[in-house]
Amino acid sequence: MSRGDGSDGGERQPHAPEQLALIRETVRERKARQPRAKPRTWRGAEMAERLPVARVLVDKGLVHLDRFFDYAVPAAMDEEAQPGVRVRVRFGAGEREGRREGGGLINGFIVERRADTDFTGRLAPLAQVLSPEPVLTPELLGLCRAVADRYAGSLADVVQLAVPPRRARAEKQPSPRRPPEPAAPEPGGWARYPEGPAFLRAVAEKAAPRAVWTALPGPQSWADELARAMATALAAGRGALAVLPDGKSAARVDAALTALVGEGQHVLLTADAGPEPRYRRWLAVSRGAVRAVVGTRAAMFAPVRRLGLAAVWEDGDSNHSEERAPQPHAREVLLQRAVTEQAAFLLGAHGCTVEAAQLVESGFARPLAADRDTVRAVMPRVRTAAEGDAGRDPAARSARLPSLAWRAARDALERGPVLVQVPRRGYVPRLVCERCREPARCAHCSGPLEAAAEGTALRCGWCARETPQWRCPMCSGTRLRGSVIGARRTAEELGRAFPAVPVRTSGGTHVLESVPGRPALVVATPGAEPVPEGGEGYAAALLLDGWALLSRPDLRAGEEALRRWLGAASLVRPQGEGGTVVVVAEESVRPVQALVRWDPAGHALRELADRAELGFPPVSRMAAVTGPPEAVAGLLTAAQDAGLPEGAQVLGPVPLPVPEPGRPRNPGDPPPGEQWERALVRVPRGSGAALAAALKTAQVGRLTRREGPVAQVRVDPLDIG
Repeated sequence: MSRGDGSDGGERQPHAPEQLALIRETVRERKARQPRAKPRTWRGAEMAERLPVARVLVDKGLVHLDRFFDYAVPAAMDEEAQPGVRVRVRFGAGEREGRREGGGLINGFIVERRADTDFTGRLAPLAQVLSPEPVLTPELLGLCRAVADRYAGSLADVVQLAVPPRRARAEKQPSPRRPPEPAAPEPGGWARYPEGPAFLRAVAEKAAPRAVWTALPGPQSWADELARAMATALAAGRGALAVLPDGKSAARVDAALTALVGEGQHVLLTADAGPEPRYRRWLAVSRGAVRAVVGTRAAMFAPVRRLGLAAVWEDGDSNHSEERAPQPHAREVLLQRAVTEQAAFLLGAHGCTVEAAQLVESGFARPLAADRDTVRAVMPRVRTAAEGDAGRDPAARSARLPSLAWRAARDALERGPVLVQVPRRGYVPRLVCERCREPARCAHCSGPLEAAAEGTALRCGWCARETPQWRCPMCSGTRLRGSVIGARRTAEELGRAFPAVPVRTSGGTHVLESVPGRPALVVATPGAEPVPEGGEGYAAALLLDGWALLSRPDLRAGEEALRRWLGAASLVRPQGEGGTVVVVAEESVRPVQALVRWDPAGHALRELADRAELGFPPVSRMAAVTGPPEAVAGLLTAAQDAGLPEGAQVLGPVPLPVPEPGRPRNPGDPPPGEQWERALVRVPRGSGAALAAALKTAQVGRLTRREGPVAQVRVDPLDIG
């Protein structure tokens, strides 16, 4: 056999042991010259002379361990063990014969070097400095502490969200030199808003204006306007941060900002980049080589230096709410950063959430919107069609479109693409008995039966078992009808109604970024609408099955439906160019009327007034306590003893649906087969910090005393029913 050096190993075989010995000796000498921290023990090692104590945040996301722990710093680590670096320590060690031994190795961060300690025993030494890179800066640590306190969570959990996992190869590479500040951009599209140029001037003057921005419709205008606001902050020598709900919208702002300021001025932080490139970009921000960040939810913690503008786009999108504990919302985190770092704050969307309206009503932010004449000039024509209008054209009936919608699609296809928004993906995701409307469910797990395609057997959406012969348990009927028609079934029906027109679908795992500007039917689920190429927009949009969005058992159903409709309608050409939107829903419903008038701010103000009468957020602060009945009752009792704020009200508890085995489980759902309860704790606005502190104290006490099962706590839950 040949060796890796290319020789045949025949003549030089006698010298091989000498070569191996030489290699071993070289390695020993190198290790002797560069002693490294051993991960096991530093028994008898000399400690650092100056600041020999390191205060460490251990990577334990347990709320009852939410504090710092002191460790001794060996002299060999004195130079590298600086505040902010990652270390490994022994956690749970015991004192034995005058030294700390035992325990398991765990990661952590040094937050402070001290000369003394409050610990009365002997300190265990740091085991290893994993990296000399100071990733947890004092500013980032303070932000994480504030977020943990607001959401009744542990600091370690928030730091895990804020600091990405280490990639050693990325740390070894130097970051590029920061380019000079770009020139200040022209107002551009901001000139269409009466207060737009004044907002940009305040950012350029390094002030801290706060605005709720109702963006005008247009396929790309909002991305260019947001990029101009960020470029203004960069030109003033300050940083900028924009958080968007998904990678598709982040890519639009990334392209717009690159076109304005060129390469190297900002980075894009999304999950699509991959762990190592994303960490490399994050390091460039942390080191100060880049001062602008465009990204998705995790970018809300990006360590931008000298932050001058914090912006959130579409704060009503559920993607802005982190799924991992303690589940912070990007809007609230950036609000905290804007106040703490004295930066400008911009909350933008085509619609307006109730929380955004509350910011304006309270005087915290100013409205940033165009006048009515400008809105009418750029908005499409919005028309309503009743769900029961079958139409007179046989093709319209076959495509389940009212005649108004069918005619609008037919006329618009002569000028360009037509968008068709369907609330659900799939073929027929929900089926009911044709006779009594009883939902069709699986006999094995009670999951919903679905039709994968026309002519195929029914299949359970939970356990995937097929049901070839279904019979209604209530009326013994055997015929089914769809209660919700999915995107694939809609595309199939539209293809039959318009046989000469190509049909494209976007949704689920197959989301299109863009479509050609040629005539075509584009069937998309909410949030997955592609942008037409060429910048002209869709010739028309059909918003189908409006009742499916409006009838959800959720306090935010109307607000969410309007947000989805506005997002689709904003991609349509202005009415002066023939742009038309047809919404298939009852025209007397408040969200439909707000869409027809294009008045999202007015709708949000009316919703806010209704919330004020009911005492629901955002006029109050609320926390959800979920878990087994004894855990919920125990935590609520302990929270009362811990000092719930005056005026606190407990709503419930109410039982939650029991998940069936095989059903997909969402974060926070009960385990299959277990009966959980949920209680809501409501306090007046301004008492949210006291509510979070009381719930956290109660949780710590129960965990410390090991008092039965643990309940989950979520402050500001998205879904309150």
